[in-house]
Amino acid sequence: WCISHTYVAERYGRSGNMSKAIAKMFEPMFAAFAKRYQGWVGAELSKYGLRYDDLLDETMNLDVAEALKRLPQEERDLRMQRLKRAMDLSLKHVYLDPEMQKKQTPFKWYIKPVLEEVEAERDERAALGTGQPYNRQIP
Repeated sequence: WCISHTYVAERYGRSGNMSKAIAKMFEPMFAAFAKRYQGWVGAELSKYGLRYDDLLDETMNLDVAEALKRLPQEERDLRMQRLKRAMDLSLKHVYLDPEMQKKQTPFKWYIKPVLEEVEAERDERAALGTGQPYNRQIP
């Protein structure tokens, strides 16, 4: 059995349109699920007094390490305090008081804007073919 290339392209090339239609059909459901999931993640982070950016690990992503170096010292200190408090609460198997949980801002970004800048610089250097100003190898 020999199937021509044009037959396969005609037959399966249109499946992209079908997948777009299915994605568009389920988009409201995905958006509702995403909003619900974000609320759940925010509630979990608030229990420990963390922000979403606190979960970014500078040892696994050197762009995050570079972004942290560019942050003001005060912001880095606040991050370390939040991480230490979260570890302490976790070891004690307790959460923040409900009043304190309500005051938390888990989705107030502080690394994300700087990280986007670092990634844009890296992409620009790659496009220009120039060297990297910091070591990109993970130890």
